[in-house]
Amino acid sequence: MSRFSAITDNPHENRFNNKVGVLVTNLGSPDDATTPALRIYLREFLSDPRIVEIPRVLWMIILHGIILRVRPSKSAQAYKSIWTEDGSPLINITKKQCDKLQKLIEKKGHENVEIVMAMRYGNPSIESGLEQLREKGITNIVVLPLYPQYSSATTGSTFDAVSRVLTKWRWVPQLHFLNGYHDQPKYIESLSNSVSDYLENNPMPDKILFSYHGTPKQFLLNGDPYHCFCHLTTNAVVSRLGLDKEKVLTTFQSRFGKAEWLKPYTDFTLKELAKDGTEHVAILSPAFSADCLETLEELEEENKEYFIEAGGKRYDYIPALNDRDDHIEAFYEILKPHL
Repeated sequence: MSRFSAITDNPHENRFNNKVGVLVTNLGSPDDATTPALRIYLREFLSDPRIVEIPRVLWMIILHGIILRVRPSKSAQAYKSIWTEDGSPLINITKKQCDKLQKLIEKKGHENVEIVMAMRYGNPSIESGLEQLREKGITNIVVLPLYPQYSSATTGSTFDAVSRVLTKWRWVPQLHFLNGYHDQPKYIESLSNSVSDYLENNPMPDKILFSYHGTPKQFLLNGDPYHCFCHLTTNAVVSRLGLDKEKVLTTFQSRFGKAEWLKPYTDFTLKELAKDGTEHVAILSPAFSADCLETLEELEEENKEYFIEAGGKRYDYIPALNDRDDHIEAFYEILKPHL
């Protein structure tokens, strides 16, 4: 027998299979609602050059010298207000989404698909998710970031993280990276259904706010399409439901730092509406596929206080799509061409 036979007998033939691995990703969450856990999470999050686009040396001095000394304790208090017995709402909801998506895909006849959850920051990490797929011999991977409206700070950053992991792999898998679904019909249908469900059980509000997570205005000026995609999502829902355009506003929340961000700002808008006599508003945040700190604490609690204190009478938060059946159907339709 040739001394090369062990090498030439296709040692990889039985190790790999024809399965499709789907890596479902979201932003992430700290491991716990404590100051030490928030310091670890914020260090990773705010060290991402996609998040803060200022000279790295200067930003690292600010981050480690000021922000990570002050912000973790404040953020920990905010997380404690939404933390559950099972931990992070975002992590738990994403787990439910993945479980329901796995079952739906199997019900649709795709028995060769493996769903794995990963987070851009924190745990379970993108690297651990990819390694889990590799250990199962999967060489065909689809990455689905749960950000409907593409932004360099979210979807783009996820692509960076996936790419960094794959630079270490000898055998790079076939990869399909899905970079957004802001106008995907099933997503718009699900979003519209959530608004319809609310309107069927509540009086028509004076205003409906579509509040999206903000980004610095400079991102838009540098070519990021996120702002446009947000407006396209709002317009699609308004058109599908036949809503009065005068009653609907697109706003942006969660700004950080002193730079100008996308406008109009959600909190400023709510205060102005109340001062101008608007009594009843409903608000939703289509950029979030799962309820999290920015929806449960910022929108449902903090911004409600702004509106009521400024003179408003009624403030209703319409939950994120979370694990609604029609939302999971939307995920399936997005993935179907790649399964």
